[in-house]
Amino acid sequence: MKGQHFQPDPEKAVLVIGAAGLDLVGRLKNPAESGVSTPADIQPSFGGVARNIAENLARLGQAVILITAVGKDFFGDELLRQTAAAGVDVSACLQSERQHTGAYLAVVNADGQFEFGLDDMEVIGELNPKYLRKQAGLFQKAGLVVLDANLSRASIHAVFKLAAAAGVPVCADPASTTLAPRLIPHIKDIYLLSANGAEASVLCQAENPPHTPDEALETARCLVNLGIEISAIPIAKTGVCYASGEISGHTPAINTRVVHPTGAGDALTATLIFGLLNDIPLDEAVRLGVSAASLTLRHPGSVLPDLSLEKLYDELI
Repeated sequence: MKGQHFQPDPEKAVLVIGAAGLDLVGRLKNPAESGVSTPADIQPSFGGVARNIAENLARLGQAVILITAVGKDFFGDELLRQTAAAGVDVSACLQSERQHTGAYLAVVNADGQFEFGLDDMEVIGELNPKYLRKQAGLFQKAGLVVLDANLSRASIHAVFKLAAAAGVPVCADPASTTLAPRLIPHIKDIYLLSANGAEASVLCQAENPPHTPDEALETARCLVNLGIEISAIPIAKTGVCYASGEISGHTPAINTRVVHPTGAGDALTATLIFGLLNDIPLDEAVRLGVSAASLTLRHPGSVLPDLSLEKLYDELI
């Protein structure tokens, strides 16, 4: 069954499934040299694509349930505690005794530009199809399902199957170019896809990622032609291009000093979902998403703690 046959229900909770973990962002004060310790400003926060989307939605006032896996350790306990304090229902989250809580380490230069990253998300493998099928009741109660491609191929297949059985639309975030191919078998079943240019080009099976708004618009339309109902493609400082069967366009970025580079795309995705659930036109929802991304980039953490719809409208360009 294709995504466009579904209609999200704003009165029901959004079910978000995927990665959560500890984010560490190291901002270099000097150019890095191999074999030596380099002075840097290191900021810790809790992140993960699914967890960030869930927290952003909760802070915008949307009921949300998170399914993720963390270790039965200090970081796992604290991640779940802080996420619950933000308004997210974490009762379906799994705490593994075999794997430690996942982590992501990003290194950026003095201007906030990404240099390289390391991720350790083995614990997400605990979200296997068997565990997900035990949560079938949550799919039946949800108005929308959101997943990130940190899940295994088998688990992604299980999510789409459970959502289809419940008649619930699925939004997806590829999370990385390496993981993006896991979504290819399900393209026609995706209601909303939020992906950067490189990830989107993998799904369109294009030779090169888009670099300009015109190229990104073409890629967004390619995704819609493949069966996705709505696609949104952030292209760094250039803004966001988007497309559906009825509308397409480009919203420029807001000139922003980058304090923390992780989480901006998740804020965009969450705001788009919130807008669509609340009958905000797609072009306006994208503008609000750009505002959310800009505010998040300026905050030393993965999610803006005082995020609100009013704050997003204040930031609009």
